[in-house]
Amino acid sequence: MDYIPYKEIKYYSECAPLVEGLGFKLVELKIIPTKEIVKIGAVIASENPNENIGINDCAKVHRVLLPRLEALLGTENTSMELTSPGIEHNLKNAAEFGVFINYEIRIWDKTVSSWISGIILSSDEKSVTLKIEEKTVNVLYENIAKAKFINK
Repeated sequence: MDYIPYKEIKYYSECAPLVEGLGFKLVELKIIPTKEIVKIGAVIASENPNENIGINDCAKVHRVLLPRLEALLGTENTSMELTSPGIEHNLKNAAEFGVFINYEIRIWDKTVSSWISGIILSSDEKSVTLKIEEKTVNVLYENIAKAKFINK
């Protein structure tokens, strides 16, 4: 799994504080220009792994985030889809582990050819630390084939 720092994602640094000010975390931000329109995709998460994000939460963030992105992009010809990660969310960027501290996930570890499950305690540019039962396990991103939330 690759680690792409959020500061390298275009406009993330300008948008994340707005989302955080509303009590959420910006997980993903995609800007896709087409001939007719600029498509924006954003994913937000709750600070608390036990709290769900509803449509009203997404609408609140959308109302603040879209005008900011239109100003940054210099166009109002945009289309924005803003969602929560959902229980089937696959982590695509290893930097997401830092967003999901205290969330329970499962990881396909290539070194053991199996899923391991635990709660994210911390992460950095190289690895994620999980609490698995009563022990702490550090997994290098290069050894992660896939990571997703545990369905409850």
